[in-house]
Amino acid sequence: MDIKRKAGDSAMVPFKKPRTDLVAYGSQEKAVLQMGPPRLSGLEAPIMLLTGTEGEIYTCKFSPDGQLIASAGFDRLICFWNVYGECENFAVLKGHNGAVMEIQFSTDGNTLFSASTDKTVALWDVEAGTRIKKMKGHTSFVNACSAARRGPQIICSGSDDGTIKLWDARKRGVQQTFQSTYQVTSVTFNDTAEQIISGGIDNDIKVWDLRKNDVLYRLRGHADTLTGLTLSPDGSYLLSNSMDNTLRIWDIRPFAPQERCVKIMQGHQHTFEKNLLRCSWSPDGSKVAAGSGDRFVYIWDTTSRRILYKLPGHAGSVNEVDFHPNEPIIVSGSSDKKLYLGEIE
Repeated sequence: MDIKRKAGDSAMVPFKKPRTDLVAYGSQEKAVLQMGPPRLSGLEAPIMLLTGTEGEIYTCKFSPDGQLIASAGFDRLICFWNVYGECENFAVLKGHNGAVMEIQFSTDGNTLFSASTDKTVALWDVEAGTRIKKMKGHTSFVNACSAARRGPQIICSGSDDGTIKLWDARKRGVQQTFQSTYQVTSVTFNDTAEQIISGGIDNDIKVWDLRKNDVLYRLRGHADTLTGLTLSPDGSYLLSNSMDNTLRIWDIRPFAPQERCVKIMQGHQHTFEKNLLRCSWSPDGSKVAAGSGDRFVYIWDTTSRRILYKLPGHAGSVNEVDFHPNEPIIVSGSSDKKLYLGEIE
């Protein structure tokens, strides 16, 4: 409601961020008012804080078109947020009976997959905001899930029951089970989805062949539990995060040399909380990011292995950081129940 006031009355004006596109007209000339550093993205402000979640946030991802963010965690809910404008939370997906440990979008962005401590993997229709399918088969917490990059919608999941399971969105039940010795904390497909890569509490990364139903080879070097595995955008390299406080890059191409570990990065910390801190690549592969127990967001340059950014703001363990698919923006989700969206360059 617009209340008209006399000139004498004072009025409280809601403060919004300064517009950078306003033009001030002088007597003769125009001067453009430039406020602060130049903007790098379409975000409403260089840093946006997204709040309102009831529980710790364990996982957050940009959709493939970069228009929305999905986040989930301890409160069993999956929240959808707009990336642009006021970053409203426009949908809440209910259906899990336990904490949501990891979410992944399908390549086309139409489907979301979620892994939960309720021992299930769920498929959600992003457009409708409804659950399409609940996949049962694990006998303990499901810690991780991953979707194939191309071809039919196949999903893999890793659980505390020591198995990695393969699912097909179009079929009923488990398609394949791979028996690992210990709890599985992270999984991803290789580029062609002919292999599943898993990590767990035995510190080894195992590469499983779907046709042989067995381990092809192991990647050894980490000295503690694996918490995150992510394939590089070109599919040639694997990024791994571990409780030994290192982030490693591995060459997983078929005929790579015996010593596949090509880079080791340090700086972030896994603290007493023992959260599954995930890791991610920037779309061009030039940067990697990881969550950290010390409340900072860490971003490294993949070539020099240098820390490019150590970003403050969170008041709890940062559990996941994700890069926007087309703009220099990152999102971070934390145990402080908050998400930050920020520009980087």
